[in-house]
Amino acid sequence: MTSVLTGRPAPTGPARTEPAAARRRTRVLALPEARWAAAATALFLLGLSLRLTGAPGWTWGAAYALAYAAGGWEPARAGLRALAARTLDVDLLMVVAALGAAAVGQVTDGALLIVIFATSGALEALATARTADSVRGLLDLAPATATRLRADGTEETVAPAGLTVGDTLLVRPGERIGADGRVLDGMSEVDQATITGEPLPVAKAPGDDVFAGTLNGTGALRVRVGRDAADSVIARIVRMVRDASETKAPTQLFIEKAEQRYSLGMVAATLAVFAVPLAFGAALTGSLLRAMTFMIVASPCAVVLATMPPLLSAIANAGRHGVLVKSAVVMERLGEVDAVALDKTGTLTEGTPRLTDVVPLPGSGLSERELLTLAAAAEHPSEHPLARAVLDAARTRGLAVPTAHDFASAPGVGVSAVVGGRTVAVGAPVRLLGEPAYDPAGLEAPRGAGRDACAQDTAGAVAPAPGGSPATSALAPAADRAAAVVTRLEAGGRTAVVVRVDGVPAGVLGVADRVRADAVATVAALAALTGTRPVLLTGDNPRAAARLAGEVGIRDVRAGLLPEDKVAAVRERQDAGHRLLVVGDGVNDAPALAAAHTGVAMGRAGSDLALETADAVIVRDELAAVPAVVALSRRARRLVAQNLAIAAVFICGLAVWDLAGALPLPLGVLGHEGSTVLVGLNGLRLLRESAWRAAARAGAERDRPDRAAHPGGMDGT
Repeated sequence: MTSVLTGRPAPTGPARTEPAAARRRTRVLALPEARWAAAATALFLLGLSLRLTGAPGWTWGAAYALAYAAGGWEPARAGLRALAARTLDVDLLMVVAALGAAAVGQVTDGALLIVIFATSGALEALATARTADSVRGLLDLAPATATRLRADGTEETVAPAGLTVGDTLLVRPGERIGADGRVLDGMSEVDQATITGEPLPVAKAPGDDVFAGTLNGTGALRVRVGRDAADSVIARIVRMVRDASETKAPTQLFIEKAEQRYSLGMVAATLAVFAVPLAFGAALTGSLLRAMTFMIVASPCAVVLATMPPLLSAIANAGRHGVLVKSAVVMERLGEVDAVALDKTGTLTEGTPRLTDVVPLPGSGLSERELLTLAAAAEHPSEHPLARAVLDAARTRGLAVPTAHDFASAPGVGVSAVVGGRTVAVGAPVRLLGEPAYDPAGLEAPRGAGRDACAQDTAGAVAPAPGGSPATSALAPAADRAAAVVTRLEAGGRTAVVVRVDGVPAGVLGVADRVRADAVATVAALAALTGTRPVLLTGDNPRAAARLAGEVGIRDVRAGLLPEDKVAAVRERQDAGHRLLVVGDGVNDAPALAAAHTGVAMGRAGSDLALETADAVIVRDELAAVPAVVALSRRARRLVAQNLAIAAVFICGLAVWDLAGALPLPLGVLGHEGSTVLVGLNGLRLLRESAWRAAARAGAERDRPDRAAHPGGMDGT
């Protein structure tokens, strides 16, 4: 007895404001399994009534026969198909048991078995459909139309699927927003409860992000579309949760492999239960009934359903709250993590750094505006958050950014391009100034040959140069001045970015980022959940990293890391026996996300590579969702264990009762099917809103003193 979460196309009717769940909740009789079960039950009750009132045998016999057909034809067909594929299906065994009961004159008991079995299947189908409803209902949030503003200011009504990135939408009071985007003009309050779960409307002003399907309040908004309809938060949640529902967790795969061997063993045991008493002179009818009862109660239906309902329910619930878990395997693995590594920019911080300082070096011949223009032109093709900060600052100051050519990027190093015939490199001081020219620990580097013996190409690679050459002699003073500015900016908590023009340092930019409001609570919650304090893995300079770590409560800081260095740090922790969860957002985090036991990407500002590589995505960049989904996974794993225990107790208890005593067939059927339904419904508890709230509360607990000094903690390295 298996369940599959399937998707169905969403209707394209007019936008409505009532809850999606009310509109999309599957009705019981809409399911064919429920209709056949209802027909079988009605026919069974009719036959039972006719038999009890003394009606002719052919009347109640016909009613029972129709009940057998209505409730048993679908399981029989599925069982025969499985048998043709050389697989023994439990459904077929149940039908065989019912027919066997009828063959020895227990027609009523056999019909009751069919009715209970069909009702159990209908309940499983309903539970699965309700799981699908919770995912599919998200599609109903998207409005059928949106109002797009043309360049001349006129309006046109279009379908959301026809919108493209950069379009401007007019959202009137009371309308649903047609696409993910950013507010250009207007102020209002937006009800985001269906997407974020926030109980109160959220104030929106120019610069704020909005989501497709959320309900605008009393103000009018002009919104610039930021994502295609297929990439909206709603669409991504639905698509990825559907994909996840098609996967199977390791526990489920193990159960399915064991199921075939168990079923064959159960058939052999059933034959022994029938043949052994018969050989010692027992009655045929009694032996056959005992054997059929044993086959029913020993069937592994409840075991088969023990694993997937909790995991699928957890995936669907997390998806409703903006956490895309890509597979049941991932949902199971999330609960196993016992250590966490966090990226800095875009993860613990908001990922939207702002340019705070533009410092041209003396002798460069550049003004602040000229230096910023060259840096913005070189950074224009880059997707790094620091590049966006430089570009935003240039646009805010009204600078005309020229076109760059021969762009090159090295993750963790920087970018280079040709701008107006000049080669411009923008990147990390430790790479662009060379190791001797800049000491990230703030120590004074030795003067002389070490500093003058290296020059660096525009891609950031250090190449040896002849000692004392004119090129290196000209480079050294500029590198000294740049290193001094870098040290000053980093002492003030800024991230320093060096700009080099034609191989010579020309200036330094200072960039600052904001720590996320929930970063401190998240770090404490992850420490409490895993028993180890998180570690910070960042390519940023040690001073800025240490300052941030002190703010959020992290002790183990690994700074100035290239992508391969992050991978090495991840493997070091995993070689020590930890199951490491890595949370990041950038291109340089992708290798670490792939190497980790489980990788989680911040979705709003995350790079495409990180989103594809990660096992789960936090689509709304709510860092507090990380401990919440870990806690939800652990609860799902506990429910799986509970289900397996429930199934084992029922199977063993009923089997022993049948072998040692005289278990009535109807009671055996009721116990077997009741345990199957109980296990399925127990797993579906994680679909409830309260399950996510409980996980969030569990993930929000503060680091307790007994865990702060955990012997295996990362802060002990």
